[in-house]
Amino acid sequence: MPSLGRRGFLKSATLAAAGPVVLGTPVHAATRQALPNGGTGSVARLLEVPHGRRDDSWIRHALQIAVELELATIPPYLCAWWSVKERTSEPATLIRSIIDDEMYHMGLACNLLVAVGGTPRIADALPSYPGPLPGGVRGELTVYLSGLTKQYVREVLMGIETPETPLTREAGPATIGAFYAALLDAFHDVRPDLSTERQLGRQIRPNTLTPVTNLDDVEQSIETIREQGEGTSASPDAPFAQDAPAHYYAFGEIYHERRLRQADGSWEFSGEPIPFPDARPMGTVPAGGWPSPSTEVQRLLQQFDETFTNMLHGLQDAWATGDDGPLDAAVDAMRALEEPAVQLMEIPLPDGTGTYGPQFRPWPGTTAGPGAGS
Repeated sequence: MPSLGRRGFLKSATLAAAGPVVLGTPVHAATRQALPNGGTGSVARLLEVPHGRRDDSWIRHALQIAVELELATIPPYLCAWWSVKERTSEPATLIRSIIDDEMYHMGLACNLLVAVGGTPRIADALPSYPGPLPGGVRGELTVYLSGLTKQYVREVLMGIETPETPLTREAGPATIGAFYAALLDAFHDVRPDLSTERQLGRQIRPNTLTPVTNLDDVEQSIETIREQGEGTSASPDAPFAQDAPAHYYAFGEIYHERRLRQADGSWEFSGEPIPFPDARPMGTVPAGGWPSPSTEVQRLLQQFDETFTNMLHGLQDAWATGDDGPLDAAVDAMRALEEPAVQLMEIPLPDGTGTYGPQFRPWPGTTAGPGAGS
């Protein structure tokens, strides 16, 4: 396995709130019993299925949850990144690297799901903000959209990325680390047939997404997500390398305005200074979106949401067909999101509490392509 480096050190997350899972293959009875209403899954319920009854269908449902989780983290991170005025600042660079990682993790989960005969459901899988993350573990966490502030870093960014053992905290039950460990165990137990049809390859800086062809590839993909992301098995004693710590600790460095370092045998945020950046004061997007926006704000919101919805459909269509064309279009659409987002962040809210910002709401006039509902 390639070195995960400093960015891959100690990052972990947990899941929250169940989300729908729709797949084009039958659901095994044991898996169906673990899913409320026979089709809505959560990590906790999936982990309740006995080991001997975790089959191909169980694996597909678990991977769909993984896809939804990685997708759900991207909008709050983008809002934080876009709000930073100086993009060459260290906090902006750290946030951008985390976004790249989450996009890579989503691609890994999509390839794994396709490899076992599923089709990632993306276009209608995004949660509403404010609200919980997909998956059903940490229901107490509410994710909202805002510009970068210390409160936002602590409550949302670090909240999403909270590890199983953040320095001294004891691990809790049904963490995402346990989820990915169970998923890897299921692959080893079931040894499902793996197909490269419809899998995709892409450079997602600095990572390279490649098709999964065997069990070793599966193990490397899941361990990469765990070590770069959710469920790390590392400890604070692991050495740093490359350019950044794991996500929770990278956000911690931004919050504490200091690098994480080891002192007197313990880890603490007391290293070199990392000044908190000047950021556009994007307000918190309320439930249901911004009320009564002006004509100009409504135009920008529609432009953003239409482009964002096209991006989601492009991603879904790419893994539904195995075609690079929709993936290229989705990448272009994601780049095009920044301009209306930043323009919104320059328009003051009527109550003077900050500025507007993107809502990340699927635009109702856009329809899904061939991957919808697969």
